[in-house]
Amino acid sequence: MANFNIDAKKEMTYDAIVIGSGISGGWAAKELCEKGLKVLVLERGPIVEHVVDYPTMNLDPWDMELRGGLTPDQKEKHYKAIRSGWIGTDTEHFWADDAANPYTEEKPFLWLRGHQMGGKSLLWGKQTYRWSDLDFEANAKDGHGVDWPIRYKDIEPWYTYVEKFAGISGEALGLPQLPDSHFLPPMELNCVEKHVKSRIEEQFAGRNMIIGRVAHLTQPHNGRGQCQNRNRCSRGCPYGAYFSSNAVTLPPANATGNLTIRPYSIVQSLIYDETKGKATGVRIIDSETNEDIEYSAKIIFVNASTLSTTQILMNSKSNRFENGLGNDSGELGHNLMDHTYRVGAIGKVDGFDDKYYKGRRPNGIYIPRYVNIDEKSKSDKFLRGFGYQGGAYRGGNPANIEAFGADYKDSILKPGGWEMFITGFAECLPYHDNKISLNSDVLDKWGQPTLTIDAEFKANEKALNKQIQEDAVEMLTKAGVKDVLGFDNEHPPGYGVHEMGTARMGRDPKTSVLNEFNQVHAAKNVFVTDGACMTSSSCVNPSLTYMALTARAANHAVSELKKLNI
Repeated sequence: MANFNIDAKKEMTYDAIVIGSGISGGWAAKELCEKGLKVLVLERGPIVEHVVDYPTMNLDPWDMELRGGLTPDQKEKHYKAIRSGWIGTDTEHFWADDAANPYTEEKPFLWLRGHQMGGKSLLWGKQTYRWSDLDFEANAKDGHGVDWPIRYKDIEPWYTYVEKFAGISGEALGLPQLPDSHFLPPMELNCVEKHVKSRIEEQFAGRNMIIGRVAHLTQPHNGRGQCQNRNRCSRGCPYGAYFSSNAVTLPPANATGNLTIRPYSIVQSLIYDETKGKATGVRIIDSETNEDIEYSAKIIFVNASTLSTTQILMNSKSNRFENGLGNDSGELGHNLMDHTYRVGAIGKVDGFDDKYYKGRRPNGIYIPRYVNIDEKSKSDKFLRGFGYQGGAYRGGNPANIEAFGADYKDSILKPGGWEMFITGFAECLPYHDNKISLNSDVLDKWGQPTLTIDAEFKANEKALNKQIQEDAVEMLTKAGVKDVLGFDNEHPPGYGVHEMGTARMGRDPKTSVLNEFNQVHAAKNVFVTDGACMTSSSCVNPSLTYMALTARAANHAVSELKKLNI
């Protein structure tokens, strides 16, 4: 902690306040600090210093209790998040406590949260893809949701800007539906993936299979080390090889001398001044002392993660905004989206028994969207589209509990056969009735209203999933994969952990919350650049777009501040 200024009480007024320190909050802090503003970052959880606070980064399964499995107490603590299947002893300290942070599900919805410095940037999958005009124009063309107030040309230079700093590895394809990034060298497909790639691209015109584009360094970059292929990313990477706020954006923000981070700060609401027509500060509750504190700033970035950001805005009520700050349109809390997930196919691959791979590559394959990209690929079964992630691997040989001796020990060290799987991510349409609301009947331990989530996948998403499974089975079968089995876990929203919407951008204040620079229409000094701002969901991972939108909005905020417009 000695490396960060956490003594926020001495100074109650700042140039800017950033709520949250995850992917978008970290970028906001970096950009605003580097532009000379004194910035207060309000973090709900504890400080997590890079390397210092990664307790499990080097542990093997036998170093942990229950070989990494959760204890009964841990299961009770994470009684909702445990449904994801991703939480073990190695990472549970980075996942929010469900028991202390309840929420209500009108329909099943998995809300995964990370309450610490860095947020879910310590836990994310690092898949990073640019959106295209196919995505930014989709709402306007098919009439679902409202039109985005920006197009690809508006954000393209900011994609390049954040990519050059963060470090994105991948290969260029020249596809209009998946614009190329500024790339570091790509990771390598393994031998079976190369084989399947050649067969798919040979038999399916217009379909490509590439290595995933990821925020992993394949060579040293900006003082950070390259990926060591340990695949222990979500424990915290001591090499700084994958993108996290802790390793990438907060250190340079701190280096300016302009950053103050206040941990254990639960943001209760924004303070709105009706005479000035803007927000003047933030009210917090100190989670350790229960003390109420107010901080003031000229600019406020709300980046607490999609649902928490909107929860804060909804709880920021005043005479001017009886239903939440910026909610003149009535759209605050609506249009919640996530990607469908865990639907695809898996099978066995004969041959290649003399081949293996080095390390545990924290990445897989990607098959970009190939449906509904033009008239030739148009489908009459559904709107929008999907892409695939996946990979090939070798498992272990099953243990024979009746065997013993040297031959048995040798046998369990031999790898099993090859398997290949692909799983689809499909776009979810922005439905007005997929929503969240404040629940004053269920309060958290600090006496604040909790969230009720009421959202579901509808007919279009189910039709997309059906096509995903059918195409996955067909592609793997024609690629020579054996015993191909299609699957659809039919999970509810939340499992993709790509929550988007609820405070969308738009052209018209009557139908949206934010303008083209992520400013609240009726409070221009309040910016929202995390997933809450999204107007549609595309079918690719959204975090790279959050980064670009944040850098763009921070640049605009400082420009407007200098012009005395906010």
